Amino acid sequence: MRLTRRGWIVVAVVLGAVALSWQFGPRALNAVVVPLVVVLLAGLLTIGRVNRPRVTRQPVPEGFIGEQRRVELTIETDRPVAATVRDTVGDGLAAATDPVAKTTLEGDETFTYDVRLEERGEHRVGPLSITVEDVVGLVERRFEDEVTTSVLVYPRVRELGRGPAADVQLLASVADRHAHDEFDHLREYRRGDPLREIHWKSAAKRPDDDLVVTEYADGEEAGAVTVVAECLTDRDGEMASAAATVATDLLERGATVGLVLPDGRRPPGSGRAHHRELLGMLAVAGPGTLGEQTRRNADVVVRTETDGTTVVIDDQEIPFDRLRGRDRAERTDKPSERSGSDDRTDYDTGDSPGVTV
Repeated sequence: MRLTRRGWIVVAVVLGAVALSWQFGPRALNAVVVPLVVVLLAGLLTIGRVNRPRVTRQPVPEGFIGEQRRVELTIETDRPVAATVRDTVGDGLAAATDPVAKTTLEGDETFTYDVRLEERGEHRVGPLSITVEDVVGLVERRFEDEVTTSVLVYPRVRELGRGPAADVQLLASVADRHAHDEFDHLREYRRGDPLREIHWKSAAKRPDDDLVVTEYADGEEAGAVTVVAECLTDRDGEMASAAATVATDLLERGATVGLVLPDGRRPPGSGRAHHRELLGMLAVAGPGTLGEQTRRNADVVVRTETDGTTVVIDDQEIPFDRLRGRDRAERTDKPSERSGSDDRTDYDTGDSPGVTV
């Protein structure tokens, strides 16, 4: 608890009045000093009785770079009190609206503001400071709430429609080849088996033998696409963006996608929740390398080195910039027709990618 600037002015006035009272008598002291002292003491008593406000933070939804998210807090007090509420916006985020408010706290009050997602990663908002004042503004007391809320920012997901058709088709073929159940073995035909599962090529080769039908592999990972990503430099944001783009494209094509990173892995899956899990992993992915066997077993390898990022499919290396059509755009677009920075394209702002997040 401390005096505000206004409070110190009151103290100076009181001291000055006391000094003048020695020359002009105690009547001047009563007329000026007593009311000010009463107000100052009342402020000290009022603010001294204020209990620490109770703060409850609501979760902040994750999002993509360039999007905005609402930060919401509930502040509970035992008695009405004038206050200045100030929240801290961490690195990687920017305040879209003012995180400072002067208000009167009474009961449960909701404090909200918006932040803009600036960088990939897990960022934080908070801690919160609440400065309460007496009615006249002579005395203030500051409370700090150290609780913070995490804000997860996904990597950029690029649009692949502008890349060369051969490159895009090669990536699409990965999803197509795993779109159906994988072949396991042949067995003898039994009554009730669907005719479409009869292996007619075997029947044609051995017309005197019994018919056989195709059995397919079971299990969640049958027909799954495995994407692995590694970064040999400090450009892990570029690696995360490339891996997120590839995984999103494969999921949109109906594939079941698993992800392997140097610091973690996610088993194959599909759907909105699984897509969010993959993006969440890539939001916090750092540099690192994977073993040779892991790369060999993968369907798609995303690799970032000092000279750029490549996507490897069936031993064919495709520069990621070429896959997303960046080279073509730089050759064909006039400078006046391009929309500023290349980092603000595709899924950077606004809508989420095709697999709804």
